[in-house]
Amino acid sequence: MIVHTLGYFALFTLVLIGISIALGWYMARVFDTERPPFARVLGPVERACYRLAGVDPAREQRWTAYAAGLLLFNLFGLLLLYGIQRLQAWLPLNPQDLGPVSPLVAWNTAVSFVTNTNWQAYAGESTMSIFTQMAGLAVQNFLSAATGIVAALALARGLARQSTQAVGNVWVDLTRATLYVLLPLALVGAIFLVWQGVPQTLHGPVTATTLEGAQQVIPRGPVASQEAIKMLGTNGGGYFNANSAHPYENPTPLTNLAEILFMLAIPAALPITFGYWVKDRRQGWAIWAAMAVVLALGVAVVTVVEQGGNPLLARFGVDQHASILQPGGNFEGKEVRFGIPGSSLFAVVTTAVSCGAVNSAHDSYLPLAGLVPMFNMQLGEIIFGGVGSGLYGMLVFVLTTVFIAGLMVGRTPEYLGKKIGPYEIKLVALYILVSAASILVFTGLASALPAGRALAGNPGPHGFSELLYAYSSTTGNNGSAFGGYNAAATFALLTTALAMLFGRFPGIVLVLALAGSLAAKKRVPPSLGTMPTHTPLFVATLIGVILIVGGLTYLPGLALGPIVEHLLLVAGRVF
Repeated sequence: MIVHTLGYFALFTLVLIGISIALGWYMARVFDTERPPFARVLGPVERACYRLAGVDPAREQRWTAYAAGLLLFNLFGLLLLYGIQRLQAWLPLNPQDLGPVSPLVAWNTAVSFVTNTNWQAYAGESTMSIFTQMAGLAVQNFLSAATGIVAALALARGLARQSTQAVGNVWVDLTRATLYVLLPLALVGAIFLVWQGVPQTLHGPVTATTLEGAQQVIPRGPVASQEAIKMLGTNGGGYFNANSAHPYENPTPLTNLAEILFMLAIPAALPITFGYWVKDRRQGWAIWAAMAVVLALGVAVVTVVEQGGNPLLARFGVDQHASILQPGGNFEGKEVRFGIPGSSLFAVVTTAVSCGAVNSAHDSYLPLAGLVPMFNMQLGEIIFGGVGSGLYGMLVFVLTTVFIAGLMVGRTPEYLGKKIGPYEIKLVALYILVSAASILVFTGLASALPAGRALAGNPGPHGFSELLYAYSSTTGNNGSAFGGYNAAATFALLTTALAMLFGRFPGIVLVLALAGSLAAKKRVPPSLGTMPTHTPLFVATLIGVILIVGGLTYLPGLALGPIVEHLLLVAGRVF
């Protein structure tokens, strides 16, 4: 069992490194050259988009214009998606004759998909028509992912350039991110999933007769195309309510491994792209290494805890060891075809990259194993992170690390030749504080108000964990949840929508302001006092800062939830 598990993780790591290198080089060419790869095929489409929108691709923007364009673009997408849901009863491709989505659910869903959260307070197969799934939800899967990518690109340009006010052209970046990166990858991914048995059809549900003679309605639709972009764009919203545990979304162990790699592909490649942009690939690999180490620690903790079994059952002498007759461990809420290693890796990755797709019930994990996905989201999902948001979130922590190191030696902090002054540090601090405030304030409100406490499906510390997980997930733009949380209640629909907005757009604006400030700075040559930011020592320091900042901010909340629940479980007491 141990050899099999280690072999599975080793194969995953090797493939991920290969994808990071190849895709990182490709994206560096896409966004940093006038003639990107496949320009002969896609170039006419790109130029047609510019002409249709009246965009001059050669004209670059200050960070304020870049941010305004990005915010207006997402506002339009939000209103359009809300309108599609409310009007779906009169729109085509509605074979189930579904009525309009209720106003609150439509609003929550529109916010969810525009913010790249894909939090779902509904059952997809029985609420959304095929047209809504395709023209509404799937389109936003592309555009919200592109939004994260272009924000990261702007910050990378701010670090790579000097003495300029321009951080790029938001319309060019959005077009290229969608046309050259997301669409081709999603097409390849969808074809792979169809080959593995994932449905892709515009026909409605079919009725089957079971062995007992009962009639069962089996929903179908364009599942493979939405599944591919939901993973590649770290979106996470499933076509079916069971998400990636559903056999129509994730039918085989091969698709399970592939979907994990889909989630990580772009986030893991962007640090390598960043290394190309700043003309020092060691910088990109240092960031990649820090992300990989924290990810590996999380996978190790969850796998060991889940494979070790439930300590409460162990007190009664229940055999939970893996053997030829049983998989062992805590198998509650997991699919047999994926096993504990495949479920644990999926759970850690999906919460590290802000995807939120799940192939097992996180609510059924043991307390310490459930703590890891929660902590991943509370860190801002920078452990590779969301598409784009992971890189710019990690760069915020890089700047925090060089600032702390500069204070320790009494020097003005520098990163890539840029002096990090008070203005930049204020933006960095605000970025970290906005996310923390959203998680903790909404969790506190839900814990204090009767309407909030009613959302928890369990009493005691596990019920508190459900609330803390929900607002960590929505603020972190993840979208997964502990199953006991009642996401369809009015209080939940309103507060989670606010948490999703606070978790997405203030951070993007702060990052773009940071990009503009850094782009205007001159680059200073390194000196004897300059801290190298590509060494193993810096990687270790960066990891330490991430864990300490996260620990100081969220340890009290985690202590009230999963930690105390674990102690009660070991003591033989449960709520």
